[in-house]
Formats: sequence, C-alpha cells, structure tokens
Amino acid sequence: MPELSVHIAASLARTGKEYREVHEWIDNAETKYERHDFSKVLANAAMFREQYGEEAAQEYVHHLVDDLKCRFGKQLASHQAAMADCLKYFGG
Repeated sequence: MPELSVHIAASLARTGKEYREVHEWIDNAETKYERHDFSKVLANAAMFREQYGEEAAQEYVHHLVDDLKCRFGKQLASHQAAMADCLKYFGG
C-alpha cells in the first residue's frame, strides 16, 4: 500500500488540498483493515461528504483505488508479461 505521504501528495496534485484527515483516518493502524472494507464504502464516503464535502468523499474513494492498484498492480503486470510470453511462444 502507498505510504500516507504518497496519498497526501496525490490529493494535493488532484485537488490542491492534502485531505490529511481523510488519509490518516483510513490508515489508522488500529482500524486500518475495517476502514478499507469495501462493503462500507458508501457509508464512509457519506461521512466524509457530510464532514468535509464532496471532494473529500472522492479522495476517500481515490485512496482505496490507489491501494488496490498498489496491491494488485504487480500481479497484473506479471500476468500480462506471462501472457505475452505465451503468445510469442505459441505464435499468437
């Protein structure tokens, strides 16, 4: 998963704001796994929308998407490379 500073930098680049409170809330060590629970995305996004506005709710979702890309991006790249190798070998 990206470090907190990476999430904050991404928010700053997208919005001009850090949304530090959003990222710190999600990545709190004691509650990190439950706060990354996709079954709670709608409720958590609504909470951020109510407290900080629509843009903060979007940054919450971006945080989760960035975490998924980090976690599964390496596996996807490896799979794509293996598929390309197989296609070359079998003449595809």
